[in-house]
Amino acid sequence: MKKHVKFLAAAAAVAVSIAAPGAQAGKSNDTLTWASDREVNVIDNYYHNVRETAIMQRMIWDYLLFRDLESNDYKPLLATSYKWDGNTSLIFELREGVTFHDGSTFDADDVVYTFNHVSNPDNAVDTQSNVNWIKNAEKLGDYKVRLNFKHAFPAALEYISNNLAIVPEGLYDTAPTKPDGKKDWGKAKPIGTGPYMLAESVPGDRVVLKVNKNYFKDSPKGMPTIGTITFRTIPSAETQLAEILSGGIDIVWNVPKDSAEKLAMMPNVQVVNAPLMRISYLQFDATGASGNKAMADVRVRRAISHAVDRAAIAKNLVGGGSIVLKAACLPSQFGCAQDVPQYDYDPAKAKKLLAEAGYGDGLTLDIYGYRQREYTEAVIGYLDKVGIKANLKWLQYKALRSLVWEGKTPINHMTWGSHSILDVSASTSHFFTGGRDDMAKDEEVIAWIKQADGSVDAEERKALYKKALAKIADQAYWLPMFTYTSNYVFSKDLDFTPTPDGFPPLFAASWK
Repeated sequence: MKKHVKFLAAAAAVAVSIAAPGAQAGKSNDTLTWASDREVNVIDNYYHNVRETAIMQRMIWDYLLFRDLESNDYKPLLATSYKWDGNTSLIFELREGVTFHDGSTFDADDVVYTFNHVSNPDNAVDTQSNVNWIKNAEKLGDYKVRLNFKHAFPAALEYISNNLAIVPEGLYDTAPTKPDGKKDWGKAKPIGTGPYMLAESVPGDRVVLKVNKNYFKDSPKGMPTIGTITFRTIPSAETQLAEILSGGIDIVWNVPKDSAEKLAMMPNVQVVNAPLMRISYLQFDATGASGNKAMADVRVRRAISHAVDRAAIAKNLVGGGSIVLKAACLPSQFGCAQDVPQYDYDPAKAKKLLAEAGYGDGLTLDIYGYRQREYTEAVIGYLDKVGIKANLKWLQYKALRSLVWEGKTPINHMTWGSHSILDVSASTSHFFTGGRDDMAKDEEVIAWIKQADGSVDAEERKALYKKALAKIADQAYWLPMFTYTSNYVFSKDLDFTPTPDGFPPLFAASWK
């Protein structure tokens, strides 16, 4: 905390002296500049699945449908209507009169090309779960398409309206060839129909988007009003906040709670805390694959679940609208049953369970984490109070993910965003259907979830998911922790409303 206090005092004193970046941002220059610490070398979200490129995807490209985050209705975007054709197909009528940024006309050929390219495993889209349910797409007319599934997939509309951007026919054919003879798909020029188009990209430094003056007027995204939107890579969080105060950038998010509270007192910025679809969880090695046999005992897993004061972490560290999770999914997702076994904060009960399991004199284990170290350190503090010594192993995400896949983590503290899909198949199903991220390998749970994932009967799905979630909770395979929120800090001149999907709709921002 002292670090942030010291920084804010210094930033306020020197804000007016930071000149170079500020000249390129703001209302007077009609340029909205946002920043993060991540380098963006590939803009195509199919081939660089990070939050920054997903945000850009929504500016450069359009989907067939648009999910209204207030009503959760699917609204026409590049498609004007859709209808189910049995359990494994959707038919779309497409919008006429839309053009891509290169001037080519949008039609059925583009949709068929896009779906058939991304669903081909040889084309190596980063997140296969977004596309591996697609069998193929067929052209039924110049502005009519049938999308066929490999199997019944009730969450199809969620993916179509959130992850499947439409590119012009032949786009990836223009991608350069790598030394191994394969196409470097992510290097194809980003061309879409969206409200903004690529003007400049300097890998590792910035991406500049210019308004698409020919954007179609009936889009549920609305008409863009800001002339230029620029992304900048700024590795230092302190530098980001200093530039917010100086006007060098116009908006940042994921600002630490204590910094956000102090920035809220500054006259030239606005601070908004908004809920996110990202959840925090503790995952336990229930099979003992990591070599720590204690985790294979359900009494130890239940003891840990009672030992951690999740409500205190959510309130005091996360802040804002963070809530404690009841089940291994996001509460707003379809099928996320809430009436499952619960673990209230009860240190005495935790100690009793540990004693029953033969660990009354204490227990030592490793806990792995990668994000918001203070949250994981809080968990370690609570475990220490009940006699569990947890050694922190702090890694980069990809390194930790690999260890999880290899079954080497007794406990890992990680997060999941469900790709912003409001369906349990994007959360619980990912972790409990026998895949690499499943550390429980419960055959009964796997069967229930797979049956639910393949059913188009809403009530049957709910009932099956509830059975699975109840057993996951009862056996303490997971400890669902809390929902994330994000502190947005942005210029007082900017009219902007955050959304809970974690993809700030910068295309809808305007100047006051």
